[in-house]
Amino acid sequence: MTNPEARPAEQLMACGKDVTVELITPREVPLGGPRAMTVRRTLPARSRSLIGAWCFLDHYGPDPVSETGGMHVPPHPHIGLQTVSWLFTGEVEHRDSTGVTAMVRPGEFNLMTGGRGISHSEISTPQTETLHGVQLWVALPAEARAVDPGFEHHVPEPVTGQGWEARVFLGSLLGDTSPVRTFTPLLGAELLLEAGASLTLEVDPTYEHGFLLDSGSLRVGADEVAPGELLYLGTGQQHVTVTAQETARIVVLGGPPFGEQILMWWNFIGRSQAEITEARDEWQAQVHRDGVLVPDSTEVNPGRFGVVTGQHLAPLPAPELPNVTLRPRG
Repeated sequence: MTNPEARPAEQLMACGKDVTVELITPREVPLGGPRAMTVRRTLPARSRSLIGAWCFLDHYGPDPVSETGGMHVPPHPHIGLQTVSWLFTGEVEHRDSTGVTAMVRPGEFNLMTGGRGISHSEISTPQTETLHGVQLWVALPAEARAVDPGFEHHVPEPVTGQGWEARVFLGSLLGDTSPVRTFTPLLGAELLLEAGASLTLEVDPTYEHGFLLDSGSLRVGADEVAPGELLYLGTGQQHVTVTAQETARIVVLGGPPFGEQILMWWNFIGRSQAEITEARDEWQAQVHRDGVLVPDSTEVNPGRFGVVTGQHLAPLPAPELPNVTLRPRG
């Protein structure tokens, strides 16, 4: 997914305040146009930029495609990150410049590595009536941020117990471990709780964790969470009890504190403004011919970001960079 903001601000992102518990409320961001699909963004937030290496979290739906047009994201670039797609309802076609075409379906995990440079598109399928899910980004550590681009698909088997069901798509939880490779330790899972159910999770005390409530009611320990909110828990937790008064769907995230400052602008993650500027200039040069935006095709110089095979939508041009120089802070 792309960051749709017309004038994205530069963000030098640190690991946030050293706190044990923090409740993050979402802000609404339209994906473009008057009938746009709107997402609810909890990361990055003013108070917290990362949970482990998780640095971007958009939560959307249930979105009626007949009213909003659904997801229609033309080819766009990424560097320095991995993208995660996890659907609750609907279907989205993913195409990228490594030649991969894949369907994103409920309960099926898709991880795209941008690394040194990739481009991709995301289009909801014609038969999709409702879209509902999350899109997340993972920051790559400095030593891995220029790895080759790639794509992985995994269908986690559900793990069940009395009043609950889980699908672990990254890391380990509830006795299940995902085989998907990441460049820093991570946890990602969907958890369903029946009304009145309570479950104690054994978690890694070196991790910080986030609990996003999609629907229903949730209490994490003694803290209440409303739908759409993200509850942050700092390191040092060994057991976390989650309780649902109403049937609840939760996305659980985690990882050790990232320990690096990152600069995130538009669809790029780097360590300096020069790195971001170079990536933007290369994308603009790739998707323009004689100053005019052209459809993605083999006639266009594939450049650093490659060509999205079989996708003939015109690629997204990059926004203008702010007329300021980043001053390190935080």
